[in-house]
This record gives sequence, C-alpha cells and structure tokens, in this order.
Amino acid sequence: MAIAAVGQICSTASMAHNLQQCRLLVQKAVSAGAKALFLPEASDYIASSATETVSLVKSVTDSEFVLGLQDEARNARLPINVGVHEPAEGGKKVKNTLLWIDDKGEIVQRYQKLHLFDVEIKNGPILKESNSVEKGESILSPFDTPVGKVGLMICFDLRFPELSLSLRHRGAQLLTYPSAFTVPTGVAHWSTLLRSRAIETQSYVVAAAQCGPHNDAGTRKSYGHSMIVSPWGEILVELGGANNMDGKVTGRRDIPEIAIAEIDLPYVEKVRREMPLLRRTDVYPEIE
Repeated sequence: MAIAAVGQICSTASMAHNLQQCRLLVQKAVSAGAKALFLPEASDYIASSATETVSLVKSVTDSEFVLGLQDEARNARLPINVGVHEPAEGGKKVKNTLLWIDDKGEIVQRYQKLHLFDVEIKNGPILKESNSVEKGESILSPFDTPVGKVGLMICFDLRFPELSLSLRHRGAQLLTYPSAFTVPTGVAHWSTLLRSRAIETQSYVVAAAQCGPHNDAGTRKSYGHSMIVSPWGEILVELGGANNMDGKVTGRRDIPEIAIAEIDLPYVEKVRREMPLLRRTDVYPEIE
C-alpha cells in the first residue's frame, strides 16, 4: 500500500503566497511518508475577476509557481498533482489545467478541464467560467503513478459521471477532483457527488479543495472539505471548511493542511470482483 496526501489551501491573486503554502504542504507530505501529493484546482492563483484571471496567467516555463513546485518535487522526490492556469491561444482566455509533476520535477501529464462552471440564477449570482476559460477537448487516459493508475478530472467535471465511467473503463484505479467549489454547491452536493463517483466506478477518489475567502472583500469563497474516498464509498479522511451557507470556515484558513490515507490497490480489485458491475451494453451504449 502507498500513502496519498490530499492538500487544502486558500489561493489568492499572489503566486508567491500560494507557492509558499504549497511548499509547506510538500514538507508535510514528505514527513507523512506520502508517495504523491494532490493539490487543488487553481493552486497558482484565484483572481477577483475574469479580466484579472487572464492578466495573471503565465506559461509553465515562466510561472514562478510552477517552476517552484517542480523544484519541490525534484528535491523531495515526490510526485505532485496540481491545478494551474495556462495561456490559451489568442491571449483572451486561459486554460484550466491539471499537471502531474513526477519525482524528477518534470511535467509528464496534463489535463485540460472539459466542463466549465456557467451558472445564471434568476435574481441571483451569474458565474460564467467560460468568460475567461477555454474548455478542453479530450479525455486524458489513466496513467501509472506510485499510488496506482490515475484518471484526472477537475471540479465541475464531478457532475458528469460519463467522464469518470470512461476513465474507469480505461483502467483508472484512482480518480482526482481538485476543486474550488462554491459554498452553496459544496454544502448541498460535494460529499454526495464524491462518494457517488467512488461507488459507481469502484475507485479511490482524491479531492483536493480550495477553502475560505480568496480576497479581502470576501467576494469569492470556497467550500473546502478536501477528502479521500474509498472504492466502497467510505470517506477515509476529510479536512475542515465551511459548514453552512454563510460561508464561515471552521479553523484557520491561513494554515495549509494535508490529510493522508493508504491506497490499497488489492482492495480496489476485491471490491470490483465481489460486486461486479455487469453493464447491459446490449440495451444502452457502452461508455468508452
């Protein structure tokens, strides 16, 4: 068995600040004996507007945040999974991507978020990720890591079981959902959705979350509650976060945290063997 560490931070518009938070998590993960560290969506920065989101973006070769994490991975000999922004072609939008940095500090896998969070609530907030983010166009097949065969997804992808089922069909043993969930949607659905994806794919689910207010005005808040779920749907570990709709976060948001759990790959196979999910692909299409 191998230990996976799931991290929780509160990113701001400062890459230097966010890198320092993540460096602390690397140290904690190494001390815990983790074989991989999973960090949230948009760990490099969270801006206050679509315009700022685009203005702050840097390529991975120029990003102090990404370069710093590559150094951390190399020095600690620890693979790091981290969500960042990258420039989109044309310069008017960014890509919301998830990087796998190996224990040599090299970026060896990259997934671009497929499903964007576009919400218009009558007499309520309008949240349109597509105003500043370019959607991805392909599924990244699962790949081997020290904690098993990993399938990458990001935040709003969580609401689309077709994607997780496709990754399971392609051999995934562990699924990721690094996120910056809003407080209302987190209170309503976060735990339920994560457990559902774990149960229906019979896979470990690792969900690293942003937590708390991302600017002094408090105009953007994230739910927190990073967790690791077993293939049987059990929440193995869970960090704190907002507990109700007012968005008040328990604990101190300025201290980055990790939680760890053992990833037992024979247990994945045991669950799949003893609870076989024999799909009726003669009646409905197989998800590939």
